Order: sequence, then C-alpha cells, then structure tokens
Amino acid sequence: MSPYITGWPTIRAGGANVDLQWDDLRIFLAVCDAGSMSGAARHLKVSQPTLSRRIAEMEYGLGEPLFVRKNQGITLTKTGIRLMPAAQGMAQWATEANRSLDAKNSPVSGRVRVTAAPTFALDLLAPFAETLKRKHPQIALEVLASTERLNLSRGEADIALRRYPSDDPDLITVGETVIPIGAYVSKDYARRLPAKYGFRDLDWIAWAGQLEMVSPNPELAAKIPDFRPTFASDDYSVQVAACQAGVGAMILLKTPHRLKRPGDLVELKLELPASLRAELAIICHKRMADLPKVRTVLDLLKQEFSDLRKSQGAKKP
Repeated sequence: MSPYITGWPTIRAGGANVDLQWDDLRIFLAVCDAGSMSGAARHLKVSQPTLSRRIAEMEYGLGEPLFVRKNQGITLTKTGIRLMPAAQGMAQWATEANRSLDAKNSPVSGRVRVTAAPTFALDLLAPFAETLKRKHPQIALEVLASTERLNLSRGEADIALRRYPSDDPDLITVGETVIPIGAYVSKDYARRLPAKYGFRDLDWIAWAGQLEMVSPNPELAAKIPDFRPTFASDDYSVQVAACQAGVGAMILLKTPHRLKRPGDLVELKLELPASLRAELAIICHKRMADLPKVRTVLDLLKQEFSDLRKSQGAKKP
C-alpha cells in the first residue's frame, strides 16, 4: 500500500481562496524532499509538466509562491516554510494510518524526535534510550540536545523536555517532576579537599560564552563573591568530562544513571541553594500526542518520571 492516503479532509490555507487537500500536500512534500521538480516527479511516477502544473495551481490559489526556482533546484519561500509543519504532520498521520491498515498487530515503529537541554539529554534521555530500545526496538529515538527552544508547532521536534510547563494552548504537558541535584567531584579531587570545605574552597566547572548566565552559574555567583569558574565550556558533555578528569566540582542531576556508575564521581556534602531545582516537564503538540509511536515514548517517559518521584520518596526519612 502507498504511504500516502488520498481523500484526506481539506485544509483551509490562511485567508486564501483555496482548499489544500492531502494530494496537494503530498506533492508539496515530494518536491521539498527531492529538492527539485524533476526528482519529485520521478519519485511520484508522474510527468514533470503534470507536477509543475499542480504546484502552479496551488500557488495560484494561495496567491503566493511556495518555491523559489533555481538552476540547482528549489528552496522554500516564507509561505512554503509556514506550510511545512502541517504537511509533515499529515504525512505522519497518513503513514500511521496505513501501517495500522496493513498490519493491525504489527509493532509500533518509526522515528521520534525529543528535544532537551544538554543536561537532561545526557543524564536522562541517553539512559532512557536503552529502556526504549529494549521494550520497543522498532522505535528509533532521535535526541536533539540544544539550549535553544525548538518549535513543536512547526514540527522541529515531536516531544520536548523543558524546565516549565507550556502556556501555549496547542501544546500539552504530559508529565512533570523535580530531579534532585548535587555537587560532584572525582574521587582523586575529593581526597585533596580539607576536612571542612565550602563553596569558596572548590574549583567550579560551569557554562561559558553565550551560556554563562545559564544555571548554575548565577546561583554559584550568588554564593561566591567575584565568582570565576576554574573551567568553563558551552558543551555539557565537555564539562562532565572535565569533572571526571579531576578539574573541579560540578552541579549534576542525581538520576539513577548517574548514581549507578561506581567509582566515577562522588557527591560532596554541600547544602545547595533552594533555587537550584531541576524541574522538568514533558511537552507535546496536540496533533502529535496520539500518534502511536509518539504516545509510546510519552508513556515511557511518564513512567520514568514516576520512578524518579518514587525513588525520591523512598529516600526521605
């Protein structure tokens, strides 16, 4: 069966006098994927004049061009960029619908993209990938580790882990938790510390460059006059590697993954500022939340959050 479904409900495009049907968007996506009209025509097994005519009809109805034609291929206009997320969303739904029709009992499969800050990507999502692979090997997890906020409404990711729930009416918060944090150093570094130590006695590892105001830098600056990190990087994994090498102390998440690594790092006995809280929310766009592959990942992430809350409760006196 074709990965595309015809007869899809129509979409009203902005204020334009045109109803874009799934067949129109299928052609639009084919041109985007191929990078040229000729390549899309070959993929769809239609003549290039036919495909060009369909694109021209879409652009006439919209009153705006979708593509800029160049000798080397095509690029999207602003209108094409705005149309892309809806077209991609419908393509995912079409693929899932066909899969359910082709094999009702087949395992859920496909790529799911999760965006998160590097901290959560390394200490939470990387270990989570093993759980997902073991339970649902047909799902391919793609982690987009970035300090920039990717736009779920534009389809830049399927799921986001963020510090706070979203107030966007098109986004839903699926789960929330607070992950404990601690100050960690290597074993060798810990042995060199005096019996009594405080924040000022430690060599701190922190964020650099455009990220120097990202937590925990401001909290450490509030505790230490004229705070200057001993080592700084704009890459979280580089910071962790420096901590493991004995360069200094670092604020880290106390996730099961971190706590189960014997002999790697040790936690310092420091009372951290109350403002240093690793609050985390699972966020998804409404149109993606019920896609089987996305729902599967959401449910497992919710279970991960639940396990984290239970482990915290078990440690309380």
